[in-house]
Amino acid sequence: MSMILAGEPAPDAPGAGLAPAGGAVPAGGSAWRMILAVFVRNRLAVLGVGIVILMLVFSFLGPVFYHTDQVHTRLSQINLAPGHAHPLGTNDVGYDVLGRLMLSGQSSIIVGLSAALLATIVGTLWGAVAGYVGGAVDAVMMRVVDSMLAIPPLIFILLLASVFRVSTPVLILVVALVAWLAPARLVRGEAISLRTREYVQMAKAMGGRHVWIVLRHITPNAIGTIVVQATFEVANAIESRRIDGK
Repeated sequence: MSMILAGEPAPDAPGAGLAPAGGAVPAGGSAWRMILAVFVRNRLAVLGVGIVILMLVFSFLGPVFYHTDQVHTRLSQINLAPGHAHPLGTNDVGYDVLGRLMLSGQSSIIVGLSAALLATIVGTLWGAVAGYVGGAVDAVMMRVVDSMLAIPPLIFILLLASVFRVSTPVLILVVALVAWLAPARLVRGEAISLRTREYVQMAKAMGGRHVWIVLRHITPNAIGTIVVQATFEVANAIESRRIDGK
């Protein structure tokens, strides 16, 4: 004979099987399905990913259908106005501006997406652990973040770029080293709120490991905030790449 715990709705009761109160995702299914369920409910996160996808299509698929010569200068076509042959006109050396935007967008997106992905992963794990554990661990981890935030990002990027030989992998690491701080602070705030929810407390009471709780409950329920911040990190990484002169 099956038993029903006090306070637990019966299987056939109204509302059974819905997500717990407080924004928790359903307990069943894989972690990726849980993350997707939370993500699609955040319109800003969906919009941010959609914008990034449009940028990818424009930069990488655009040159396949719109062929331009971005190698040889054409002095006879300097500073042409937008028209049928050149929708955005040409620049001061005869390059098609639209094709130039597509070509430059490729290197910018490679650096931007790679640095944003690395920064988001590091910042999410750092902030989730700090917010979930709390206490002295949280204080020490966030003092590290505050200390690095005290250094102006531009000076930090220029300093690292002058020490190391500039290349695409080095540039990605340099930008990510600065960019992970903002996701860490945001995710830490989400983790402090989520660690008091009933499903987290129940997982702890049932003997769930802290790593499992962070990856299974804390991170998936903060995915909306993480994705929105990640889209901003892409823009920041592209701007840092432009400042660095790469």
